[in-house]
Amino acid sequence: MSTAFLALGSNLNHPKQQILAAIAALKEDPHISVHAVSGLYQTPAMGPPQDDYINAAMHINTEYTARELLSFCLTLEKKQGRIRIQPWGPRCIDIDVLLYNDIQCKEDDYTLPHPGLKERLFVLIPLYEIAPQLILPDGTALAALLQKFSAEEKAKYTLHI
Repeated sequence: MSTAFLALGSNLNHPKQQILAAIAALKEDPHISVHAVSGLYQTPAMGPPQDDYINAAMHINTEYTARELLSFCLTLEKKQGRIRIQPWGPRCIDIDVLLYNDIQCKEDDYTLPHPGLKERLFVLIPLYEIAPQLILPDGTALAALLQKFSAEEKAKYTLHI
């Protein structure tokens, strides 16, 4: 079994229900064992003007390879109605593979760790909730990444549930 961390986000079509449906689908898959799920956080959107997001993080164990896990997540997004129209635009569901074991790679169709992981509080805060001692493959402590942000910046990310 491999270890992976996922980020989930939604700001369309009942975002809370979209996140909960994705979590349920991941729990139901026989190749995935869910170790931990963060609370749901209301977070400001990046990109063009749009509604706030609901975000969460998951720690899973899986029999899937990194590429198979990415494919499974993309399939779940499509099943929940995700249509990729506008980069950084609103979405009903987004499921990103943040980390997979200690793999560091840059391929044409995916990069591990996820390229925006270190700069996105909407990912770091829920991830820290479920894995406060996490060390990234490059040796960076998750806690050290959070220290780079001000209390004012962190206050924008509120626990929704």
